[in-house]
Amino acid sequence: MGRSVLVTGGNRGIGRAIAQTFKDAGDQVAVTYRSGEPPAGFLGVPCDVTDAAQVDAAFSTVEAEHGPVEVLVANAGITRDTLVLRMSEEDWDSVIQTNLTGSFRVVKRAAKGMLRLRRGRIIFISSVVGLLGSAGQVNYAASKSGLVGMARSLARELGSRSITANVVAPGFVETEMTAELPDAKKAEYLGAIPLGRYASSDEVAAAVEWLASERAGYITGAVIPVDGGLGMGH
Repeated sequence: MGRSVLVTGGNRGIGRAIAQTFKDAGDQVAVTYRSGEPPAGFLGVPCDVTDAAQVDAAFSTVEAEHGPVEVLVANAGITRDTLVLRMSEEDWDSVIQTNLTGSFRVVKRAAKGMLRLRRGRIIFISSVVGLLGSAGQVNYAASKSGLVGMARSLARELGSRSITANVVAPGFVETEMTAELPDAKKAEYLGAIPLGRYASSDEVAAAVEWLASERAGYITGAVIPVDGGLGMGH
């Protein structure tokens, strides 16, 4: 039946591509979503990661249907972009609560089952912005950078039970959002990327799938950039 895999924010974009990649590999895949509809063929579980009770309920549903979560992909995230002098307390809090604290909540809940199983894969979806910084994204960059420290601390804390914790840091990814950018802005972004193109969601998903595989069993506490060279490994 494959492993029990949970992808938070898995109903669209990168999260959906990750979920599909695991499903195609034969795993049992559940996705959380806060709005919209879950993709067909997956166990869709409504969950706002800023609500601890909803997180616990989502895991209980997944465990009842698929068994303890063996692979967790913490992907759910939001942006509230603006320059720091215009950034409100709510802009800051909402991004940190979703991207960073929400990741803490799902990891804490998943770790219970993984510790009993004595195995597991935890993969955080960060961003090149968390490593390089970005004007107008102080809140987002802080939240995504925090995932690196979280993953490396978990790697040390859980490693003795064969649980790995790693980070994938995408750069610019081909999405509906980037497709709507003005041509001048697209040219500016592409000019900064050594490979001269955006990533596809499937390329990000491939890195996640590899980190969750047996082939990456001796890799933990790592940050894997999928950014076309934009961050040069920072």
